[in-house]
Amino acid sequence: MQTALIIAAEETHNPLIPPVYDIVWSAVAFVIIFLVMWRVVTPRITRMLDERTEAIEGGIKKAEAAQEQAAAALDEYNKQLADARAEASRIREQARADATAIGNEVREQAQADAARITANAQAQIEAERQSALQSLRSEVGTLALDLASGVIGESLRDDAKSAAVVDRFIADLEASQGQPAGER
Repeated sequence: MQTALIIAAEETHNPLIPPVYDIVWSAVAFVIIFLVMWRVVTPRITRMLDERTEAIEGGIKKAEAAQEQAAAALDEYNKQLADARAEASRIREQARADATAIGNEVREQAQADAARITANAQAQIEAERQSALQSLRSEVGTLALDLASGVIGESLRDDAKSAAVVDRFIADLEASQGQPAGER
């Protein structure tokens, strides 16, 4: 038995080194799995990665194109906004000019109306003055005739004589008013 233990002890193998048949069969299985992976799985993974890369690059290109379109649209918007602001400024300036012109026109119209009203008032005042002078002349003439009749003692009802006396009296009266106060 001892010999069997010695033989068994000599036949014990190292647990870190597998037997040769395990190494061979493991190598055969590794080569088969490697070939299947290399021939079948690797091309599929490569194709899938290439498709994904193309999709990502296509998305990036679309995003860049969209960004360029957005930048162009922004530039167009800014240009339209600047044009609109310039147009609004031009319209404001035109409105100010129109308002100034309308104000000047209204002012001129008001001045013309004021001048017309003043001229009408002066003409009316002159007409009333003339009317008052005529009325005053007739009143003064009547009073003068009555006074002269009383002084002379005879009736001056003759129209020609009375008109001459009244005209002479008024002329004398106007002449005396035209002289300075010290010469009367």
